[in-house]
Amino acid sequence: MRAFHHPDQARHTPRFFLTRGEVRPNFEVPERAASLLAGLQALGIVPDVAAPAGRAALTRVHTPDYVEYLATAAAAWADLPSGGPEVVANIHPAPEMLAHGARAGNHIIGQAGWYSADAACPIGPGTWEATLSAAGVALAAAAEAAAGRSAYALCRPPGHHAYAARAGGHCYVNNAALAVEALRAAGAPRVATLDIDSHHGNGTQGIFWEREDVLTVSVHGDPTRYYPWYVGHAEERGAGAGAGCNLNLPLAIGSGDAPWLEAVARGVQVARDFGAEALVVSLGFDASEHEPLNALSVTADGFARAGALIAGLGLPSALIQEGGYNIDLLGSLLQRFLTGWSEA
Repeated sequence: MRAFHHPDQARHTPRFFLTRGEVRPNFEVPERAASLLAGLQALGIVPDVAAPAGRAALTRVHTPDYVEYLATAAAAWADLPSGGPEVVANIHPAPEMLAHGARAGNHIIGQAGWYSADAACPIGPGTWEATLSAAGVALAAAAEAAAGRSAYALCRPPGHHAYAARAGGHCYVNNAALAVEALRAAGAPRVATLDIDSHHGNGTQGIFWEREDVLTVSVHGDPTRYYPWYVGHAEERGAGAGAGCNLNLPLAIGSGDAPWLEAVARGVQVARDFGAEALVVSLGFDASEHEPLNALSVTADGFARAGALIAGLGLPSALIQEGGYNIDLLGSLLQRFLTGWSEA
């Protein structure tokens, strides 16, 4: 299997992370990519360096004003008197504000809250460049899938929590959604996404909520007890033309291999029934039993079996890296998943 990465992804070095009332070190560190590269090396895979995406590619999924914000936020924040080292919002527009005609405004503090869902997306001096690189990596993998093959995209920052105009959960640009749109543009009439990150792929769901040509399936921890907290429930099925084209498979915290693999198998069958001609996999390893924020307790063998299950669809696929934060194990989990995939 061909793989892609870009060294500029290491330029994103977030520091701020707020959880349960404490500021702690951010889990989404450059060492994640180094661990994943080691996993590829163990398989004898030498990843190609993909060209960074341009702004035009991003606006196939994201609004132009949001892309402009991502491109300029770090410099605008640096011009603030007594500003911190990273863009972090301290206010977000509440539903009552939106109902009364709230707007983003042109001040960086207001924009930071407007364009982010939470405090898990600090923007530093290298975030924009890393984001463009991750997007380019996803598009390179999508080009392989469009040619009838499968490829792995080592994307960092991840992307599945990013909405069309809002960052969240370590994600700035939705790499999986970019891959979907690239496959559609290349001629695939129906594309399925299967998200096996332990967190609900809320951004991907939001982007394709009313689309009948894109199936979105997410296997994740129960959102009543786990990020993103407010969405990811089984009754969310899409709307308008997309009604029935969204499937959430939330699992009880601590489920383990058997329920998780059963849900993955169901997602595979739904993609088959949908008649998908190409597949985008949001590949997260934060479902691992050894994760710092463990929720689903999946074993390494579970990931290998998931790789085989998904590969059994026989579809050209773009595997887009999402979460997974145990840097000591990430590479070995990728190795197990890809080995399961290749042996299917």
